[in-house]
Amino acid sequence: MVDKVFITSDNKATFVCPQCGNVTSADVSKYAAIDRKITVKCNCSCGHRFSVTLEKRRQYRKSTDLPGMYFYRLPNGEMDKGIMRVVDISSTGLKLKLNVPRNFEIGEILRVEFHLDDKRRTFIEKRVIVRNVAQTLVGTSFALNEGDDPNLGFYLMS
Repeated sequence: MVDKVFITSDNKATFVCPQCGNVTSADVSKYAAIDRKITVKCNCSCGHRFSVTLEKRRQYRKSTDLPGMYFYRLPNGEMDKGIMRVVDISSTGLKLKLNVPRNFEIGEILRVEFHLDDKRRTFIEKRVIVRNVAQTLVGTSFALNEGDDPNLGFYLMS
């Protein structure tokens, strides 16, 4: 399994050897402009070789598979809904997988409802803004003040 290493705002990454625990920081600015998955091979001073994936996101994203519903307003003003799965969560938004492709416009607001898979099965209802659409995958960010939720914060730390 390849571990993820997050790139900081000053284009540095911290690598931890899985064999000996040795920690090394390095400048990775040469990878900052590349817009695809980047895997680098690391050589530790203990002799162990390992690979890591550089992650350019600002926030940690937790992979999930949470069923739910989305609701949106049609151009004629009527409300429509559909089935979705939340495939990842961060402190700033959600990635949704819809059961059928939809032609959402960037900036369109959806309402989503789902339960976390925590012990309490916490119910989450949020307004999100569509940021990108790739067939059935929809990247969203939380609408103003929707991300300030202690339930999501605790869930992301678990």
